[in-house]
Amino acid sequence: MPNRLSERIASLEWESLQQALDEQGFAKIPPLLDKEQCEDIIRTYDQPTLFRSTIDMSRYRFGMGEYKYYQAPLPNILQQLREGFYPELAKTANRWLEQLGHTAVYPASLGEFLDHCHQQGQVRSTPLILKYEAGGYNCLHQDLYGEVYFPFQVVFVLNQREVDYSGGEFLLVEQRPRAQSRGHVITLEQGAGLVFPTTQRPVSGTRGFYRTTLRHGVSTITSGTRYSLGIIFHDAK
Repeated sequence: MPNRLSERIASLEWESLQQALDEQGFAKIPPLLDKEQCEDIIRTYDQPTLFRSTIDMSRYRFGMGEYKYYQAPLPNILQQLREGFYPELAKTANRWLEQLGHTAVYPASLGEFLDHCHQQGQVRSTPLILKYEAGGYNCLHQDLYGEVYFPFQVVFVLNQREVDYSGGEFLLVEQRPRAQSRGHVITLEQGAGLVFPTTQRPVSGTRGFYRTTLRHGVSTITSGTRYSLGIIFHDAK
């Protein structure tokens, strides 16, 4: 198994992941972060100089829990994740645009995409760490921070389900045109991840592709403490 995180990302079975994204709208990533890396990220939670903002979810009726946005420059491991996942996901993002009759617009590198964000006044970093205690949850939502957004984001669970916490499943709800919503309940082991759409995805129908709208959240944590890491590729205003 490759040692460097960038090599591990590159060695993922990207053809299968791309196929899963096309067919079901999300793709599970096998454990990519080892236990030590997960614990290192959790320890950053108590280092206030690393963060630009802390959000009490109950204050804004987002749910119950807390999350913190990392300040730029990001910790090295977060930067590697952001840079490593972007190129392959940009391929899918452009393919999805073309399926919906639009021109591909996402550049090949994260740096080029962030330059575009910054030109539109979106200059604040968005990767974040989330903490939920027993009784905590995250309401269904979308992570949009300005006019420019990337169609995918990635979440990693940082501690062990049924050991450090219970409950806290990832929720993904898809609203189909003129139909009832479809929900997915997704469980992740420590260090594993999930790629999912930020807002919409194309679905093949009898008359070609059509859009569905997605929102995501986290079910109620029934015991313990759950930490997760969110990798959002667009910056915020």
